[in-house]
Amino acid sequence: MKDNDWKSRLVVVYSTNPDFTYATASEEEAETLAPERQKLRVGIDRKGRGGKQVTLVTGFVGKDDDLSELARALKVKCGVGGSAKDGEIVIQGDFRDRIVALLQSMGYTSTKRSN
Repeated sequence: MKDNDWKSRLVVVYSTNPDFTYATASEEEAETLAPERQKLRVGIDRKGRGGKQVTLVTGFVGKDDDLSELARALKVKCGVGGSAKDGEIVIQGDFRDRIVALLQSMGYTSTKRSN
């Protein structure tokens, strides 16, 4: 969906100053924590997915690039598809045990299996 720029400026009052430039506040990403400090939870979910099972890895704190790199590594090791967004990795299928073992071998020591 196209981002409507005018909607983000609805609260701005019209200015007759020709030098006026509208600047939005950009949100900074959190710095990525070290793997041993990450507290990841590996669970399974079926809601809103047509009955299909997916493995969710939640609790990642860091930049989106690092999250997508971790998701790519997990998808390659499991041989399935998935996605990464909003601090959450979605892996297609039930791979809880394998993902917990993979994350612990990568240095994510406080990884736990949930539900």
